[in-house]
Amino acid sequence: MPRRPSPPPKARATPAATRVGPLTPHLFTPTAERPLRAKRHTLATDSRVEPHSHAWAQLAWSATGVMRLTAARGTYLVPPSRAVWVPPGVEHAITVVETAELRTLYLHQRPGRCGPGCGARADAAGGDWRHCRVLEVSELLRALLLALPTAPDGEPPGADALAREKLIAPLLADELKRAAPVPLGVALPQDKRLRTLCEAVLDDPTRHDTLADWSRDVGASERTVARLFRQDLGTSFVQWRQQVLLARALSLAARGTPMGQIASELGYASPSAFSAMVRRSVGAPPSRFFASA
Repeated sequence: MPRRPSPPPKARATPAATRVGPLTPHLFTPTAERPLRAKRHTLATDSRVEPHSHAWAQLAWSATGVMRLTAARGTYLVPPSRAVWVPPGVEHAITVVETAELRTLYLHQRPGRCGPGCGARADAAGGDWRHCRVLEVSELLRALLLALPTAPDGEPPGADALAREKLIAPLLADELKRAAPVPLGVALPQDKRLRTLCEAVLDDPTRHDTLADWSRDVGASERTVARLFRQDLGTSFVQWRQQVLLARALSLAARGTPMGQIASELGYASPSAFSAMVRRSVGAPPSRFFASA
């Protein structure tokens, strides 16, 4: 179990977030003729893209830095080794944890189908593609995402670039279909009081260690909050917080932080205690799970 770290000073300032609207999605609309469209934006730490949705599917990925994508029922903290799939019509917002070069991929979806290979029979029902999910980004997928043209509508690529896009698109879609899902999503509740508590944990997961302390912050009893976790999220606070810590650990690993330091920053008494948590959560030791971070 993690030890309880010393509480931070009450006077610690929190930098104000820079809020921006949707990053010109209307200039990159995917179509049957150009089913995969890519765009590029660099956003500074603490930038927040306001909640929005699209009629098409999206793959949110950062070539550098770390971002957090939040939808109605979950939040996903991802470094460059991971990406988040967002189905059509799902409202989502993005918070930049560490200055990031965002590479957004928009994917055209045929009626009644959902997934990266919209013309394939296997995608007709959609299955897991109808829900947000975290995916591993292979070296090939990374290279293909970087190779797609990022010119907006109104500035169409030249004939050579467009021909290259048509060659890249089906290979990228196939590689995306093969991407392994990663259990990094952190579920979010519908109950407003519990949502406030969960968002506070996401912002500073080591501020408190016990549910009793977190419960006092939202003016509820520990018993009430424990019941809400079971009813709304189907899990215990301890299990839910472990997912938060795991996502934060992946973010730290992406910056090259040593495992011993990660364990200490997350409030664990020893690297072995932290390693045991990772093994329980993902079935692999930190050395393997964070290897590609």
